[in-house]
Amino acid sequence: MISVIRAENKAFDLPAPDKVIRVTPMTQARFAGKAAIITGGSGGIGSAIASAFVDEGAMVGIIDTNQETLDKSVSALVARGGRAQGLVVDVRNHEAVNEAISTFASHFGRIDILVAAAGGSLGTPRDLDQITEADIDLVLDVNVKGTFNCARAVIPYMKKVNGGAIVTFSSIGGRGASPVTGVPYASAKSGILGLTRRLAREVGPDNIRVNAIAPGLFLTGRLQGMFDALPENERNEVLNAIPLKRMPDINECVQPVLFLASEAASYMTGTILDVNGGRLMPSS
Repeated sequence: MISVIRAENKAFDLPAPDKVIRVTPMTQARFAGKAAIITGGSGGIGSAIASAFVDEGAMVGIIDTNQETLDKSVSALVARGGRAQGLVVDVRNHEAVNEAISTFASHFGRIDILVAAAGGSLGTPRDLDQITEADIDLVLDVNVKGTFNCARAVIPYMKKVNGGAIVTFSSIGGRGASPVTGVPYASAKSGILGLTRRLAREVGPDNIRVNAIAPGLFLTGRLQGMFDALPENERNEVLNAIPLKRMPDINECVQPVLFLASEAASYMTGTILDVNGGRLMPSS
């Protein structure tokens, strides 16, 4: 069973970390007439992504698990002048995901874009001796299985409109060892990389592009709490390891996502876009 929130017509302004560069969003309607589905769309980064798509002309469908925050997010999109619909769905449940995507497709008349942002460490411990089997199952299922379920569900609708764009969420923690998150998170976000590349190869002939963003440390929600809980010396080590010597503004994650979803990235697929201030610089 899924709950539905509809609206036809300002996501929350999130407090930015100190010492950030303010990034001005794009203003052109490059997604006019297109429908974008955002999983985890009422979370800190997810709601900012949803707002940015609305600002650039997209119809936006949000999937999340919390009715109250979903209500607020949809209302915020309406206040920006957007057309939005919200569904309460557990992305681990493929039947519920399929039903939700079908509902979005009927409501908007099409699906062009999926941003699979649902996931994260989900409040699980970092330290090995504290991690339970349930922690591993939760993190892997929401991140990897959830992304798979949503991607597979939208592909038939993208084929109907002769193509689309899927943006998955990996992390710097899936590209290398993170001092903030644990083994389950690293495993899940690394798994997203393989999922992205294999899926890109499979659906490329259908003009569906699949790319991943691998953000660094964007301090929203649970991650802020995890970072604050680190000893001061570890927090300093994290900041000192970033060549730009500052924490990011949330829009510095949003705009790369919109780029990957846009026609500006029309010849990019199977790509992992690192957005981490230079903290990780892959050698290949």
